[in-house]
Amino acid sequence: MNAAEVRRFFEQLRAADPEPVTELNYNNEFELLAAVMLSAQSTDVGVNKATAKLYPVANTPAAILALGEEALKGYISTLGLYNSKAKHLIGAARMLVDRHNGKVPRTRKELEALPGVGRKTANVVLNVLFDEPTMAVDTHIFRVGNRTGLAPGKNPLEVEKGLLKAIPPEFMQHAHHWLILHGRYTCTARKPRCHLCPVAAECHWPEKPNAIS
Repeated sequence: MNAAEVRRFFEQLRAADPEPVTELNYNNEFELLAAVMLSAQSTDVGVNKATAKLYPVANTPAAILALGEEALKGYISTLGLYNSKAKHLIGAARMLVDRHNGKVPRTRKELEALPGVGRKTANVVLNVLFDEPTMAVDTHIFRVGNRTGLAPGKNPLEVEKGLLKAIPPEFMQHAHHWLILHGRYTCTARKPRCHLCPVAAECHWPEKPNAIS
């Protein structure tokens, strides 16, 4: 996809949704961090159902520590990998209390030092909480980047680097959410909804219908 096509691609996504936001529910910085940590191999809908019960009981690092790992598991047991997620969330909460006065840190290095926080989670937190122009490549963005020709890559890091290079700065703040939502609801894995796609004209997918109605 050339530069002109990339610009039109994001102009169309912006026109359709000027101010995209995460579909994870949160009311403070720690709630967002915890929700993103819990979202691995789980849907946002599933995470929101679990946190709707958890957060009224414990929504700060100190409260999570007071709740304890076993009790925490009871609140998130509907999510995949809940045992390891509970362990990581307890570990992250402890580190936040011990090293950061209970606050979510603002740097990638400090975020990725937290148990259970990898590059993708750190990118989401930096983008959503701190308005950093980062790109968190999940399965949706990986698919969209490759299928459309926007930023082909063999792994998430390659796609991330390709997107950061290709996307004009004016679109970077919201690009992460535009691409996730596009992959979640339009450019879906099994049956992409090409007939409803606002960026079909720019898409390089060889299997897309020739005529978009």
